[in-house]
Amino acid sequence: MADLYNNRQAFDEAAAAAHRVEEETRTVWFENEDIQAADEPYLLPLLEESFASWRKDTDEQAMFVDGLFVLLDLNNNVIGSTGTIDINQQAEAIAVARQAAATALLLEATEEENRQAAMAIPVLTRSDRRPFCVLVYVAEQQMISAQAKFMAQLSAMHFRTCFYRRFEQLFIKDLLLHQKRTEKEASRRDALFLAAKRLYDQFDVSSVLSEMLSSLEQLYPDSVAQLYLSQDHVNGDSRVKPLVFKNAAHDLVAKSFLEGKLVTEQDREGTKRLAVPMTGKQAAYGVLCLTVNASSWDDADLPAFVLLADTAGTAFENAKLYEQSNLLINELRLINELTKRLNQSLKLKEIFKFASSELLSVFDADYCCVLQLNKEQNQFVVTASNIPAMSNERFSPEYGFSGIVYRTKEPLIISDYWHTRVVNSKLMDNTGARSLIATPILVDSEVAGVIMVAHKSANFFSYDNYKLLQVMSTHIGLAITNASLHAEVRRMVITDNLTGLHARHYLNEQIQSRQRKDPLGALILVDIDHFKQINDTFGHQVGDQILVQVSNIIRSSIRQGDIAARWGGEELAVYLPGIRSDQAYRIAERIRTHVEAETLPVVTVSCGVSEWTYENEKISVESLFYRADMALYEAKNNGRNRIYVGQAN
Repeated sequence: MADLYNNRQAFDEAAAAAHRVEEETRTVWFENEDIQAADEPYLLPLLEESFASWRKDTDEQAMFVDGLFVLLDLNNNVIGSTGTIDINQQAEAIAVARQAAATALLLEATEEENRQAAMAIPVLTRSDRRPFCVLVYVAEQQMISAQAKFMAQLSAMHFRTCFYRRFEQLFIKDLLLHQKRTEKEASRRDALFLAAKRLYDQFDVSSVLSEMLSSLEQLYPDSVAQLYLSQDHVNGDSRVKPLVFKNAAHDLVAKSFLEGKLVTEQDREGTKRLAVPMTGKQAAYGVLCLTVNASSWDDADLPAFVLLADTAGTAFENAKLYEQSNLLINELRLINELTKRLNQSLKLKEIFKFASSELLSVFDADYCCVLQLNKEQNQFVVTASNIPAMSNERFSPEYGFSGIVYRTKEPLIISDYWHTRVVNSKLMDNTGARSLIATPILVDSEVAGVIMVAHKSANFFSYDNYKLLQVMSTHIGLAITNASLHAEVRRMVITDNLTGLHARHYLNEQIQSRQRKDPLGALILVDIDHFKQINDTFGHQVGDQILVQVSNIIRSSIRQGDIAARWGGEELAVYLPGIRSDQAYRIAERIRTHVEAETLPVVTVSCGVSEWTYENEKISVESLFYRADMALYEAKNNGRNRIYVGQAN
């Protein structure tokens, strides 16, 4: 009895200690944590580990019972035993365990035939006191004593404690793992946030790309990141490459771009490649490719990788739009300044010269030629160029690149003239230039000229340069149109419509201007004799023809710098700068004789001549005309068809 009392006391103390440990553990760590019914299919590994731990503890302490313990789950599967169990023992254990699990009570069973006894102790959950396994004690009938029953119950409680210790360890491990993942995700979110902030802080395309690749290196230090861009961009970073579609079916990068989604692959060496499109709101701009060792990659990082690619795509698009807007603003400012400067001049030569110098500056080009089409001679004439040897060169409309532009009325761009010699070009051959952009100057939808801009380097001009030259040529064409219209209006204002000679007011203005610069000059007044009789006899139409004939004779009889004008009616005038009256007389005589010999019907003219010199007092235009008119009056009164020289008063 003393031994039984001592064992019972030990049992009670151990039970109380186990209960206390369990309560403390539950209070401190998991007040409400326990296994649930849904966890039962997954309990096998935990039960096996708990049984092994329980056995280790029981082996270290003397067990005061004979027989063996068998652990079964609720499906009557044997989890483990403390000894070798035969078929009969197993069957007995299963039978009694089934009842114990069903009633959640300690049960005993005796097999009379085999003299075996079994006692099943259900192991209950600590929250709702529900069995989740059964510990069965199997021994010979005579060994099942009160002490053995106490020890079996104590063993069941000990196993329950071992089980929950393993459960807590597993739970803590899960908590720590969850915490680690949470911390990692928090760290990754912070890193992504900072990366996104840095990306959105960039307004330069190159800076966005560099920042994105640097962020990838920080987030995935053991990886190699590369970016494949679908558009031309000079970045200087070897990790930025052009996107080339060679074999789209087997090319990871091309497949990702075309399908617009994440694509992954892994080779036999364990290298994993991931490709995700870098997409903005308007389009896909490239593919971000990451190469990493599969063993160091966690698929949980995929969302972060995709998010970074999307963020980079949006930042790249924003930077691109910002860059394009700045480019458009600069182009508009440039075009506005160009238009304003072009419209300040109404002389074609000045327009061409200014356009040439501006184009050299705008495109940072080496050479520029502006060719104007001479319709009368059907030739292109170099009117402005920074190449002295090509000044005033003339080309057929069929020659070279200007010929292509003339025929097509379209601009062209040549990336490398040396490797793609479509036609021969004197501009490119003489200068050694390789890049060329050319565009027509259109006036009323017809080619009035061609602009050619060249550089010594190959692939120098971009598509944006090509488009800008097109826009600028339009404004140059408008300036040429304005200058031509102004010249035409001025010609109409200063020209007599019938004779083609200058108008009288233009002659007056030119004489006044010449008197401020020249030392002397002479004036001839020409009057057609008996012009009224011609009109009365032959009609006004013939009279007009006579005026035209006489005007043509005058024009052919004077120098290029002399000024012929219709003074009024049938009277014509010629101003001869730098000529004295005796020379003017000879010119007037030439006019008189040619008129008499070449007009049909035959007419004659009378002429009056006057002069001025710096030696005399300054003579007015009116006085000069008055002297010539008086001389003409004398010529008419003295028989007509003659010349008189007016004398100074």
